[in-house]
Amino acid sequence: MRPHGLTPLSELISLRGRRALVTGAAAGIGSAVTHRLAEAGAALELVDIDGDKLKAVADGLKDTGIEIHLHKTDVSSREEIDRLWASLGDRSVDLLINNAGIYPGRSFVKIDRDFYHKLMSSNMDSAFWMCQAMIRERWGRGGTIINIASIEAILPFKDDLVPYSMSKAGVIALTRSLAKEYGRHDFRINTLLPGGIITPGTKRVAQEILHFKFDLIKTGVEFKQRLPIGRIGQPDEVARMVLVLASDLASYVHGAIIAVDGGFLSA
Repeated sequence: MRPHGLTPLSELISLRGRRALVTGAAAGIGSAVTHRLAEAGAALELVDIDGDKLKAVADGLKDTGIEIHLHKTDVSSREEIDRLWASLGDRSVDLLINNAGIYPGRSFVKIDRDFYHKLMSSNMDSAFWMCQAMIRERWGRGGTIINIASIEAILPFKDDLVPYSMSKAGVIALTRSLAKEYGRHDFRINTLLPGGIITPGTKRVAQEILHFKFDLIKTGVEFKQRLPIGRIGQPDEVARMVLVLASDLASYVHGAIIAVDGGFLSA
């Protein structure tokens, strides 16, 4: 017999009646997240700079019967972010997943202004402006925000990722600051730290390894040796944790930094 007042699991994990906006939704973790949110019943606002891949993701969700709207948007641009939110009209987003980002590597001493600003605007500034727009739009009603950072923000491992690590550390600081200030206004805000996940970015690194970049081979071997779980993760393994944080399963989880990394940070 169910204890009195205990909400059924099916209700806790359901997102029916909610609308989720996912950035970087066209591939990798973002694509996996959209499928899990759709499975839980959320209406979707899908955002990516690649319109063709975004449409392919939406086509794969047709059988779900979920309401889906697509937005070809470069979230590194503040102006495009403003246009994105204006285009929503009366479709109120109560769940925001800031997943968009880029993963370029370059030697620290060779980084120029354009490279630096593109990376920071894509990875950190985009999350800042998206969170601001969400809080403004949902003021008085609250909402849920999940920011995707990286284990590189906590423990830099691969060479040539200094600004990347900085940008993701900024996402963690943004999450914790907003959590402290806006929790009392019914906003629940958390961050995930993926690590060692097979995505288009990590596949690109693997291709470079095949072209005999021996420093990357060494990094890859050392990374896998350090993984307690002994394998690289899949995008859906991050998406499942996004679903948990998005749902009422995590109703008392706020301001958290949760690693989805096969135990890498603990090793």
